[in-house]
Amino acid sequence: MKDFLLLFFNVLLTVMGQILFKHGMNMIGRISSVRGAVEKLAQAFMNPYILSGIAIYGFTTLVWLVILSRVKLSIAYPMLSSGYVLSILFSWMLFKESIPKVRIIGAVIICIGVYLVAQGES
Repeated sequence: MKDFLLLFFNVLLTVMGQILFKHGMNMIGRISSVRGAVEKLAQAFMNPYILSGIAIYGFTTLVWLVILSRVKLSIAYPMLSSGYVLSILFSWMLFKESIPKVRIIGAVIICIGVYLVAQGES
């Protein structure tokens, strides 16, 4: 059970990193050309939200290494897909993104898959 809590913690942190990336990029603006990408990406690497997301990603890499020392890769890696479901939920809640029914159905299918993968270890 501790291993699954550690996995869930890792997924939550990863989604949090993505939320910080998105918020930071919302502040910087759309990258619409290769030419403008260098300037925008330079701004991104000075944005505190982007830097926080990168720091979280560094930490989750360390947590991931702990997980891999304890859990089979064939169990651990598919569990990361639950992050897709959480990102849909948080995108809707925080960024007011519309979520079409087909995406909700996809998220339910992912949840079923994660459940089935977890059952393989019982």
